[in-house]
Amino acid sequence: MGLHAEEAAPVVDDKIDVYVIPITDAISKPNLYILRRGLKEAIENEVDMVILDMDTPGGRVDYTIEMMEMLAKFEGITATYVNDDAISAGSFIAAATQEIYFSPIGKIGASAVIQGGGEDVPETARMKIESYLRANIRVITEDYPFRSDVVRAMLDADFELKIGEEVIKPAGELLTLTAKEAMREYGEPLSPLLGKGIYESVEELLDARFGEGKYEIRDFHLSYSEEIAKWMSTFAPALMGIGLLLLFLEFKTPGFGIFGIGGIVLIAIFFASQYIAGLAGNEAVLFFVLGVILVLVELFFFPGSIVFGLAGLGLIFGSLMWAMVDVWPNEPIDFSLEIFAEPLVNMIFGVAIAVCGALLFGRFFQGSFLERRLVLSESAGGSSATIRADRESTLPSVGTKGVAVTDLFPSGRVEIRGTRYEARSALNSIDKGAAVRVVKSSDFSLIVEEVEE
Repeated sequence: MGLHAEEAAPVVDDKIDVYVIPITDAISKPNLYILRRGLKEAIENEVDMVILDMDTPGGRVDYTIEMMEMLAKFEGITATYVNDDAISAGSFIAAATQEIYFSPIGKIGASAVIQGGGEDVPETARMKIESYLRANIRVITEDYPFRSDVVRAMLDADFELKIGEEVIKPAGELLTLTAKEAMREYGEPLSPLLGKGIYESVEELLDARFGEGKYEIRDFHLSYSEEIAKWMSTFAPALMGIGLLLLFLEFKTPGFGIFGIGGIVLIAIFFASQYIAGLAGNEAVLFFVLGVILVLVELFFFPGSIVFGLAGLGLIFGSLMWAMVDVWPNEPIDFSLEIFAEPLVNMIFGVAIAVCGALLFGRFFQGSFLERRLVLSESAGGSSATIRADRESTLPSVGTKGVAVTDLFPSGRVEIRGTRYEARSALNSIDKGAAVRVVKSSDFSLIVEEVEE
């Protein structure tokens, strides 16, 4: 039987739904992702209680603050089961939940702010961080008589924790509590210092909290494949950029091969990683696919129309941004710079990879050994270099005149000496029927300019 400070809840007709979310190892981006996804699912499924099954030595302050703020979005009961350590950053996250429970050997505290390598933070920066953390804790813990001071004693070595005439922690050291110490009662009326109970397991905790058989646990487990996707999400912007680059290369080479397959795979991994991170749903993927379809319609059915191409590119880049924006269930989207800042930076980084790769491709790839190895010459009807030379030798020479047979915005088609060619306007748009002159040939197509008849 566990040691606890409250009686079991009254018997209810309906079972209480409980999510148990594991928060283990260092507090870093993966744990941020896990908590975000778990809370969003709990909100969507109208779960009654969320329990953080915690065993952490601490970690990043920025992720800790985000996780504390996330917990406030859940309107049901929030609790932490310290199993067995909630050290440093873990103690702040635990303090942000309404109820804190312990395993028999649970420990919480030692929350001084330090740098990632273990060095002390410069004093001014440390004071700012500690002040902000304490303010967050005060807001969250207004209904708990000792919690704010206890957390401060864990954070500030110079603070003396004193209740009545009893000194719990003298100045000069950081507070770390064992499970039994957290359950000691102080004040008038008597109240536990920090904990709500000591239990051997989450199940025993819930038996005491709600009564046996009066709840249903919905465990939150990460599969092996989810762990891989979660790890890959760290490289999501680079995956997006390389995937876009490979799709560009696929459009520039004959047939369909390694570039197209690689691009699709990387974009798929990008969406998968964001989904695991709790940042994207199927809608973003559907809009991305629709965007690709519109671009293909522009290229193969209505070249030069520009409407399909622009709409497709808008959907593609919009879906990529959407996949990285953090949207919570049942909350309106705040269209502010803050919510789009990180996705926009990631987007710029990814597009920069694609653009730089495209420029390098145009400068070094054509006719190179790499192109000859990657492009299937037999399926293309011979050597790609030979094909290019043959095709370009048939293109009209610079200065040859013709007529636009479609509008060029900037791409379209022209007719020169009875033969139609793909063409692109060198400057501005060109209307259908206008006279044109070839100024350059490039990649089997022409660059033209409008001339007076």
